[in-house]
Amino acid sequence: LETEEIILAAGCFWGVEYYLQKLDGVLLTQVGYCGGELKNPSYKQVCSKLTGHLEVVRVIFDRQKINLETILKRFFEIHDPEQTDGQGPDLGSQYLSAIFYYNDEQKKIAEDVIALLTAKGYTVATKILPMKPFWIAEEYHRDYYNQQGSLPYCHGFTKRF
Repeated sequence: LETEEIILAAGCFWGVEYYLQKLDGVLLTQVGYCGGELKNPSYKQVCSKLTGHLEVVRVIFDRQKINLETILKRFFEIHDPEQTDGQGPDLGSQYLSAIFYYNDEQKKIAEDVIALLTAKGYTVATKILPMKPFWIAEEYHRDYYNQQGSLPYCHGFTKRF
């Protein structure tokens, strides 16, 4: 098994996880926080907008079944990459769109996918950032929509590719 991981931020992590975990080849998704300086922040601390963290989803995938480009294309189709102040009705710095990359190859793939969107006329607000520590979210946030038996209110699918 050849695995790879990427950390993605696209607003409320519940909806992002819901859609990404449905991709064939995605082995594991975890909701959490990334991008800030505070060690092991709580949801309440992140919501204060003082920690610098974003709500993120850690995605581990099987490279023999799915590639990063495919995952990023789906990422850009399940949120509005042009929104600069959050995602949908969720406003604030913790809901910004970002890709946290582990290496230069991931950074280039992210830049290439954004270039495809830009060529289609989109003004992409998504930031491409070097990896910072990932902190897993509290238990009650994990696999939220499958646990609740409900559907995301902030995220849907919009064909962009």
